[in-house]
Amino acid sequence: MIRVQREDFDIGAELDRLAAGNPRIGGIASFVGLVRDFNLEAGGDDRVSALTLEHYPGMTEKKLAEIEAEAHRRWPLDAALIIHRYGRLEPGDRIVLVATASPHREAALAACHFLIDWLKTDAPFWKSEETPRGERWVEQRAQDDAARKGWR
Repeated sequence: MIRVQREDFDIGAELDRLAAGNPRIGGIASFVGLVRDFNLEAGGDDRVSALTLEHYPGMTEKKLAEIEAEAHRRWPLDAALIIHRYGRLEPGDRIVLVATASPHREAALAACHFLIDWLKTDAPFWKSEETPRGERWVEQRAQDDAARKGWR
């Protein structure tokens, strides 16, 4: 299931829904991404007061569905969930929830890790940070590209 939304989400309720009525599920792996109050590329000394995420409706959901389908092809998943927020978010706000459910924990953990790595590089979101020096676009990091390439 894919959702791109402005609103926050309830992690517990989302995980409950993911496994509801499916006694085959033996493990759920999840990842929650949060807005940090610093920029890693600036050595952590450049404070971030807000992060704005923009996207192109329709294109974003299509790409996220392709990434999710690839996880289902690679692992025996009973369910997967990607919720990604957009709009202006402040430090501590939730950005993304990725959850995978499978009869076995290994598949759930691997698929969740895979989805996180691919979302960082392939999800069509544009991010800008508000800092004391002004607003700036967030560039993709080389380590995110390297992590994604490790899944090929």
